[in-house]
Amino acid sequence: MELKIGIVTVSDRASAGIYEDISGKAIIDTLKEYIKGSWTEVYRLIPDEQHLIEATLRDLSDNENCTLIVTTGGTGPSIRDVTPEATEEVCEKMLPGFGELMRQVSLKYVPTAILSRQSAGIRGKSLIINLPGKPKSIRECLDAIFPAVPYCCDLINGAYIETNDNVIKAFRPKS
Repeated sequence: MELKIGIVTVSDRASAGIYEDISGKAIIDTLKEYIKGSWTEVYRLIPDEQHLIEATLRDLSDNENCTLIVTTGGTGPSIRDVTPEATEEVCEKMLPGFGELMRQVSLKYVPTAILSRQSAGIRGKSLIINLPGKPKSIRECLDAIFPAVPYCCDLINGAYIETNDNVIKAFRPKS
């Protein structure tokens, strides 16, 4: 099974061309370091509109068959931040441990991490993870949670993810 990964940047300003999407690029660059072997990125840049986020997540899961979908942006407390709501709406199961760990890691660096609403869930054979919007925070969060990602994808019958053990080591329990 081909490994496809959806990368979704949720940003009104970046989607309008006001500034460059550096967060989506940070995710792609990090995953290129983490993942051994080939994989296909399916990139989307969309505004903070819940119906668009939901439609994009559904498309990446149901039509593009992405095993992993990683979003950035829209996880704060402002009125336009609706990525976690969209994720919860399209997922069959939520995985609160991902958000708990990301906030715990981020709190080591900034006290405002308690305002963050990162989350994760499962839709079909896709693991959807909502990351923060800043590249530095994206890397810190991915470093913390990614060891569990390949095994989670195994459990939902997604494509196999092999990590570059020199950069990050996947944890798969011994059977």
